[in-house]
Order: sequence, then structure tokens, then C-alpha cells
Amino acid sequence: MSGITYTPPKVWQWNMESGGTFASINRPIAGSTHDKDLPVGQHPLQLYSLATPNGVKVTIMLEELLALGFDGAEYDAYLIQIGEGDQFGSGFVDINPNSKIPALVDHSTTPPIRVFESGSILLYLAEKFSVFLPHTPAQRTETLNWLFWQMGSAPYLGGGFGHFYAYAPEKYQYPIDRYTMEIKRQLDVLDRQLAEHQYISGREYTIADMAIWPWYGALVKNRVYDAAEFLEAHSYQHLNRWAEEIDRRPAVQRGRMVNRTWGEPEGQLHERHHASDFDTKTADKTGDSGDG
Repeated sequence: MSGITYTPPKVWQWNMESGGTFASINRPIAGSTHDKDLPVGQHPLQLYSLATPNGVKVTIMLEELLALGFDGAEYDAYLIQIGEGDQFGSGFVDINPNSKIPALVDHSTTPPIRVFESGSILLYLAEKFSVFLPHTPAQRTETLNWLFWQMGSAPYLGGGFGHFYAYAPEKYQYPIDRYTMEIKRQLDVLDRQLAEHQYISGREYTIADMAIWPWYGALVKNRVYDAAEFLEAHSYQHLNRWAEEIDRRPAVQRGRMVNRTWGEPEGQLHERHHASDFDTKTADKTGDSGDG
């Protein structure tokens, strides 16, 4: 430890320069900062998102639904640039007062239904199309156990480990050790579960896999935080087996591309409005770098 200590003041004050990588978008108040309507496309489902792990959960689900032939799952995916504060526009806040991606509007109902929080969107779509969520009480509950496990656990990975290991303006041993210990425990939880089951909640591929893979599959495949070596991710044998299996699914590969603005241009589909967009409108074909 460095020996540097912090004594909290009696009343906390907002220091806009202290937030590290995301200082420009972190703030202690809710609500919109500017007026901005959201576009609405022609399909029943309208998604407003970015290809972070939480966003990828939903685009994987939608692509899996389309792969099964559910025409009602056709969707328009519009890009929300969180680094530029798009999530604080009035139209987005109307859909999600928490100003976080992803957010979905289902226009197949009257009035349209707004759905926010990635886990809620997965559950909504699973129930709407009656797929990827088992019907028997025991298996349904087991799937929801793991869906809610992810929702409760991933903040330790993203806001905890990821922030202090990769994004904080200064590196401190205590928070990195604290969150590394927790993340390795979570990886062990998953590894032990997957030692006995093909998929997270049993024999079936479900919304639990779609929720957990974009975070923990990406972690062991070194796609987030550049931390696989630090965490000895290769040692979680069963988790790696599962991550590779999910990674090979064509719908997962497509879902990872939607609303993506970084990485290889052929893997970036900034907006998605039709299945053919994967062949004709990726960044390598449009020349769009995704920088603005």
C-alpha cells in the first residue's frame, strides 16, 4: 500500500475531474441534460444501445430469436454513444429514467411498452416468444437464479474490478486486490457449475447464458479489461469450454457486431435495420470509423 489515506469530508462534493475514464458522463443526478428525440424504425422492436456487455446480451437474444424464425423479433438497433452523453437525451430518458443502455420499445402493443435493464429485456423477450426460458417450475427458477446472479454479480466485475484495474486515474493495491478476489471467486462459481452442466442452468441454452457470456465469456477470452493473464483465466477449464461453445454460435457472432464502434471494421455494425446489413453495412464497407 502507498500509505496515502483519504478522510471523507462531512458533506461530499462533486469533483468532475476525479472520475477517471468516464468522468465526463458520471454525475450524481438523474434526468435529461438536453432535448433529443429518438429515431423510430419500421420494425416492431426498437433497440437503443451500444455493444457493451449489457448491450450485447440483448442483440444476441434478438439474433437468436430471428435464427429460430420469429418474424416478430425483427428489430431496428440505433446507436447510443454513451461517451458523448446520448443516454441523457430526453427521448432516451423517457424510455429509461436510469440513463443506461440498453433500452427497448415494443411497438407491437398499444400503447408501446418500454423495457429497460438488460435482464428485464431478456426476460420480457423470453416470455413474449416463449423460448430460451424453461417452462417447468424447477428449470425456470434455476434459469432465473442465474440470470439474477449475473445482474447482482457483474457490477463487481465492471464497476469494481474493471474500473480500478483498467480505468481509474491511479492504481491502488487495496481496491484491485479486493475486487480481484471477488472476481476470481465468481469465476470459480461459474467453473464449478459448468463442470456439471453443459450450459449455465442445465442442459438447455437459455437467457442465463446470454446474460453471463458477454461479461464472463468476454473476460476469459481477454476481450474486456485486458486482464485474462492477470486473473489466470485459462485455469477455469469448464468456463473456457462453455465460452468457446457460445462463441461459435452464429447468432452470437452477429449479436456481438450490432452497435459496435471499436475493433476491426468488419466486426462493427453501428446500426442494424435488416439482416442484410451484416453483409453490406459494416464499417469496412461504409468507411465509417465510428468515431462520431
